[in-house]
Amino acid sequence: MRRQGITPVMVTGDNRRAAQRVARELGIDGVRAEVLPQDKAEIVRDLQRDGRVAMVGDGINDAPALVQADVSIAMGGGSDIAIESADVIIVGNRLDAVLIARDIGQRSYRRTQQNVVLAFLLNGIGVPLAATGLVYPIWAMAVMFTG
Repeated sequence: MRRQGITPVMVTGDNRRAAQRVARELGIDGVRAEVLPQDKAEIVRDLQRDGRVAMVGDGINDAPALVQADVSIAMGGGSDIAIESADVIIVGNRLDAVLIARDIGQRSYRRTQQNVVLAFLLNGIGVPLAATGLVYPIWAMAVMFTG
């Protein structure tokens, strides 16, 4: 995550020692343990002051924070309320799938931007050419269809 410019922060209701042990294994520096569900949403709100926040959760206690986050990701093995609260659902419990989902989202967004720009260019050029009779309307339509 760090290589992609993401700063992971672990926020959990579990006890501090267990949370720190798991965070150490995952290479996470920021750990907030023994946090109540409503406080998780407040922590997300605080993190949003520094930028966009993606929240990954799997339980009923994560639902308020999932709703607050800019992007919410539920692990598929989690509770129904967490899944209902999330923007993205990871089937299974592989944490590395979060980065795969991020990559797919970024590529999809770039492709959508390209399509919008192409549509405006083709319409901006093709419609006036077809309207003035310089190009047969059927050719302008065909270019738009294949573009």
